[in-house]
Amino acid sequence: MTGDVLRRRSTGRTGSASGLVRLVAHTDPVALIGITLSIALSVTLDLTNAASGVESLLAGLMGITISLLVDSLARAERRFHLRTLLDGPPWLVQGAPEIVVAVREAVERHPGTRVAEEAQRRYEQFRIEAEQLAAGRVVRRGDDDEDLIGATRDCTRSLHGLTNLTPRASGELSWWRSEIGRRYWEANLAALARGVRITRVFAYATLSDQLVELVEKQRRAGVRVGLLPLGVVSPHLHVNLTLWDGSSCWEARMSAHGEISENQFSVNRADIDRLTRVFDLCANVATFQD
Repeated sequence: MTGDVLRRRSTGRTGSASGLVRLVAHTDPVALIGITLSIALSVTLDLTNAASGVESLLAGLMGITISLLVDSLARAERRFHLRTLLDGPPWLVQGAPEIVVAVREAVERHPGTRVAEEAQRRYEQFRIEAEQLAAGRVVRRGDDDEDLIGATRDCTRSLHGLTNLTPRASGELSWWRSEIGRRYWEANLAALARGVRITRVFAYATLSDQLVELVEKQRRAGVRVGLLPLGVVSPHLHVNLTLWDGSSCWEARMSAHGEISENQFSVNRADIDRLTRVFDLCANVATFQD
């Protein structure tokens, strides 16, 4: 019985301390400083007899009142700012609070555990990806071809591509023989059937029989193909890219082994202009059989 009473008292003290910490954490710093200064002023006036006890108390209460008013205004401003941030599509307005609550509960319910660390890591990753989307970019893994295939299926006027073939242990044409390459070529054929004009430049180290066969295959299908030996242009132009209708682009980020490690699809005007310049520079010195 006595133990239960002690536990309740201990829990009550812990709860009070926790409530005080939570109150302080949610109070504007300016208000906290104002309240502290008001109390200090009241005590100083009383101890130094610069004012009567009632006057000292009134001065302190007045300072605290002003501080709480400032805190109230700051809270109202934050609420207004939050409402402005959430003024968007219904799925965003409904989902954002749920995400914040879930992350907060994961951290508060499991402090100091891998769950809390993972919650923070995923939130940071979500923030980074959201910033990329805000900039008009979608970044995916190297084996995720969703944007490359999807944008090819959606284009209506033109497709410009630059393919850099570098010697690799698995063969420099391995990407075109892969499942992704086959699906991409099928999307190219469908685009040609819709009347899309496709221009592709192959930058190569060796004009092998396999490359000649691939080039002829694409030319017969209706692709305007140009050949560009490596060394003709600056190495910084050795980029694998695709441009659709002058309004979107794709760029492959390559690993040290010449494999695609990351896909970046973008509608950012700066990215489109940069890759358009790269393609134009390569196309201007490539050899076409028109």
